[in-house]
This record gives sequence, structure tokens and C-alpha cells, in this order.
Amino acid sequence: MWPKLPQVYLQDSFQSRFIRMSLPAPPRLVDLAGQSLLKDQALAIAALEVLPMELFPPLFTAAFAGRYSETLKAMVQAWPFACLPLGALMKEQQPHQEIFQAALDGLDVLLAQEPRPRRWKLQVLDLRKNAHQDFWTVWSGTRASIYSLLEPEVAQPVKKRQKVGSCRPGPKQTLAPVEVLIDLCLKEGTPDESLAYLIRKVKQGKGLLHLCCKKLKIFAMPMQNIKILKMVQLDSIQDLEVNCTWKLSTLGKFAPHLGQMGNLRRLLLSHIHMSAHSTPTKEEQCVSQFTSQFLRLHYLEELYLDSISFLKDRLDQVLSCLKTPLETLSITNCLLSESDLTHLSQHLNVSQLKDLGLSGVNLTCMSAGPLQVLIERASATLQDLDLDECGIMDSQFSAILPALSHCSQLMTFSFCGNPISMAVLEDLLHHTVGLSKLSHVLYPAPLESYEDVRGTLHLGRLAHLHARLKQMLQELGRPGMVWFSANPCPHCGDRTFYDPEPILCPCYMPV
Repeated sequence: MWPKLPQVYLQDSFQSRFIRMSLPAPPRLVDLAGQSLLKDQALAIAALEVLPMELFPPLFTAAFAGRYSETLKAMVQAWPFACLPLGALMKEQQPHQEIFQAALDGLDVLLAQEPRPRRWKLQVLDLRKNAHQDFWTVWSGTRASIYSLLEPEVAQPVKKRQKVGSCRPGPKQTLAPVEVLIDLCLKEGTPDESLAYLIRKVKQGKGLLHLCCKKLKIFAMPMQNIKILKMVQLDSIQDLEVNCTWKLSTLGKFAPHLGQMGNLRRLLLSHIHMSAHSTPTKEEQCVSQFTSQFLRLHYLEELYLDSISFLKDRLDQVLSCLKTPLETLSITNCLLSESDLTHLSQHLNVSQLKDLGLSGVNLTCMSAGPLQVLIERASATLQDLDLDECGIMDSQFSAILPALSHCSQLMTFSFCGNPISMAVLEDLLHHTVGLSKLSHVLYPAPLESYEDVRGTLHLGRLAHLHARLKQMLQELGRPGMVWFSANPCPHCGDRTFYDPEPILCPCYMPV
């Protein structure tokens, strides 16, 4: 039997252990060796020829942080992996411009070498800041295992080119171009210094440096300023957002670029307006230029159209050119005719439709039939439905309730900004209480909760009506289903939410 230790000894032992745990971990031997090697850049560069593969990432990180430009330049040329995820490192350390340029210069020297070096492995320079987050932490020793690093990441194919997302050592490639991956956000004004330098290098690369972009955002930029698209491999783009106040004629000029994005999965187009001086013939020509490009988008899954002025009586042109069933269709703040809605309900391929949004599309004067048919056809797959600010009346809403009750996969339903009575809300609750996956409903303040025709809410009435709905949910066995009430304030436009207490806009706050 072990002797009983004195209480004082146990306290001292605990305190010393606590102090040891509080102290920062001592530097690793590999880090100290790297710092020592970098003090002599010529020696460090010479050592790259025999440096083991697993020592490259920690040494590269140290050279990057210490701004050892020449060593960094040489390490890019000798990089022993198929992918160099420089963007993830740049996100953490906010590099000096000189260091970024040194990395590109190293790539420049590598491409100029003929024949290519025996140890050449680099195929991809990844400048995306949210890709390969674990690469540098794994190799720095802050993660326990490196096995996940040595396996290629799962990525969607880009035509039949080799997968570019892997960071494992790759096979030797002859005369294959090096790909530079980047997420682009184009805004008005001159590009930042790093992007300008990269574009210059791509131009000088004579086809050996391919600029690839998975996500492209264009904000408030004239078409004539988007010259950079000539430098980008357009078939690499999978996610495109065009949020510009463009005329329809400008969209027509952009259309050929869109048609080259053959691997596009997601498209968001916003604020396209028609010129007052354009002729009907010219308008039709521009619309055809745009819609015909959808015939080439064989992988499109998500389509968002917001504030598009040419859609009225032309929605069929867009839908007829879609080659694949959509998972998301959002048409917001657009003018549509009843024939548009009828075509949408009858001809849209809804076999995979999960998200449907018609927010801001005025349906007040339309028959509820097409919307009912559309919801019914999509009921097997629909997960999110947004009918905010559609001007839907009681009679129209009642007509679509049977279709809503069949949406077995529905998870969220929002229909704020519609003039709906409490009786119809209660009817909605009874129709949807059996939808086991429906967890969130965002509904308008019922008509009975207003004080006057100007839209002034009576918070007491709203609280009472909301409590009534909550009680019904409790009695029907669905207390976990969240119902939020929301309606815009007539003075400032902010919404007042209620669940269970009001979250008020400033207009309701006491002075």
C-alpha cells in the first residue's frame, strides 16, 4: 500500500502543474532549425535541393512571416506539392506586398525554365483565402494528424481537366500550365496592387499561367472596365454575381462571357433596366442574346433574378432555355404577368426544386391557380418558400393552403407584407401543423392588429393574436414550431418582430 502523501505536498504539486500548464509551449526543434537556417538565405536556398518534403511548409511559413523574399521565391520553384495554398497563409498573416510579389516572381522563374526541373510538382497556386484552411496548421504541428492532407479534397469537376483542389504531392507534368485560383470581386475604380501585379504576370505568362476563378462578383462596374475577364479561364467560374445598374444593352454585351462559363452552378443577376430610347426590336435582340446563353449552362443549379425590368411577358424565354432542373429559383422585385406565372407553374422542371422565392412580385390581381399548381408540383422537394410582399389576399391565400399542406419537406415559410386576416392564419396553422419538418414560419401581423388604414400597429392586439397562435400550436402538439410575426413600420420601413415580446423599431420607442 502506497504511503499517504502530506496535504502540503499535494497542494504544491497541483500548483506547479497548473503553472506548467499556464506557460506557453516552448518552440519546437523544427521551428528553431528553420529560424536558424533562414538567417543565411543563400544557405537556405541551397538546402532546398535536399530538404525533406515535410519540412517545406514550416520553413515556408517562417520565410513568409519573416519577409525572406529571396528564400520564398526559391521555395515556390522547389515546392514539393501539387498545390501551394498561399491564400490561406495570406489570410492569417496579412503579407507585405513585396512578399506576395516574391511568390509570383518565383512562379515566373519556374515557368521560364526549359526543360522543367526534375522535382517540379506545383500545378496550382491557390490564392483563395477560405480554401485549404487546415494545410498550414497541420504541417505546423498544431494539428495531430497529417493524413487528411495527403488525400485529395473532394471537388466538383471542371470539364475534364485535372482536379485542382488537391494539396498532396502530384505526378510530374510536362508543359502543363500552372493554374492560379482566385475569388474575384470587381468594383468600380482601379484594381488593388496585388491583383494588378497578378494580371500583369498572367499576361506575361504566354499561356503557361492560367487565371482560374471559382467565385466572381461584379459590383457597380461599367462593362467596358471588365477587361480582366479576358485574362480569366471563364469555364472555371462556378458562382457568378452581377449586381450592377446595367442597361439591357450592356447585359447583351456581357452575354457572350456568360455563355463561356460552362461549369456555372449559381447565377445572381440584379438591377437590369431598359433604356427609354431603345426600340422593341433592339430590346428583343438583347433579351435573346442573354437568354440563349442558358442553353450552354449545363450545370446551373441556382438562379436568382432581382429587379430585372425585362422579365414581364418574357419569363418563358428564360425558362425554355434552362438545360437542367434548378434547386433554387428566386425571382424578386420583378414585374410578372399572369401568363408568366402560368408558364412558370406548368413548364418549370421542379423535380429538384428546394428553394422558391417570389418576394416582391405583385400577385394581387392574379388568379391563385398558377401559384397553387406550382407549389403542388414542387411539394415533394420544396424546403424553403418565400412569398414576402406579394400582396396576396385572403382568398388567394386560402386557395394555396391545400397545396402547402402537401409540402412534406418544407422547413421554412415566409409571407410577410401580405394583408392576411387572423382567420386565414389559423387556417394556415391547421393545414401545416402536420408538416413535421416545418420549423419556422414568418407571418405578417394580421389585419385585426392595425389601428388605422395608415398601417399603425396596435401592439396589444398583436401580442394577443400572437399568444393565441402559440396556444394553438401547443394544443396541436407542435410547441417547437416557431412562428414570428413581422411587418414593416409605415414610418421608417423597419420590421416589428414579435416572439413572444416585441422587437420594436425606433418609431415605437419612448422618447
